[in-house]
Amino acid sequence: MKLAIMQPYFLPYIGYFQLIASVDQLILYDNIKYTKKGWINRNRILSNGVDAIFTLPLEKNSDFLQIRERNLSGDFNPDKILNKLKYSYGKAPFFNSAFPLIERIIEYENFNLFNFIFNSINIICQYLNISTELKISSSIEINHDLKGRDKVLALCVESKSDFYVNAIGGVDLYSKKDFLTQGIDLKFIKSKNFEYPQFDEKFISSLSIVDVLMFNSVDVIKKHIDYGYELI
Repeated sequence: MKLAIMQPYFLPYIGYFQLIASVDQLILYDNIKYTKKGWINRNRILSNGVDAIFTLPLEKNSDFLQIRERNLSGDFNPDKILNKLKYSYGKAPFFNSAFPLIERIIEYENFNLFNFIFNSINIICQYLNISTELKISSSIEINHDLKGRDKVLALCVESKSDFYVNAIGGVDLYSKKDFLTQGIDLKFIKSKNFEYPQFDEKFISSLSIVDVLMFNSVDVIKKHIDYGYELI
């Protein structure tokens, strides 16, 4: 059974969905500390030829709360993000098919941060015909006080996984030997270049999946998700 484990990111780049599609099951962390200035509740889009940040505003609260304990701000206005996306992508070739999907995500009425992001990932996966099972970390019976590699290994063992796929950024963090002692084959996913026209502007890579959806058909996106990477 192929497994991946990730933090929940809001409308992440296409490599995130390649990771999901490469495994049988994805575990999303809900019971780890929320980190500021990461990509949990924000991402980048194309705006006037440059990359621009869009953010889900959060209620002010303790910096020590877990992701599942954080909520969107009570005065969050979905129209602010949607209008920004309309302005940026209104003339994109696949705007008419992609925008209703993004509206469903942004207008979701559950303001819990983890639930909001989990819903967005699930909707994008359905749209791109990714059938990977999504699970929530706190629902799995392990010692959740474990950290880093030890927590990953515990989740792999409890999930009866014999094949674990990690983002390429973990190459220097995890040893294949440590995983093999538990009977688990560790691989890292390395995305191939995926460049496409962004109006008449110089291409900017690794933007939100929103950008990919606006400029590419589902068939083109699906092909890159399924074949545009290697496991090393």
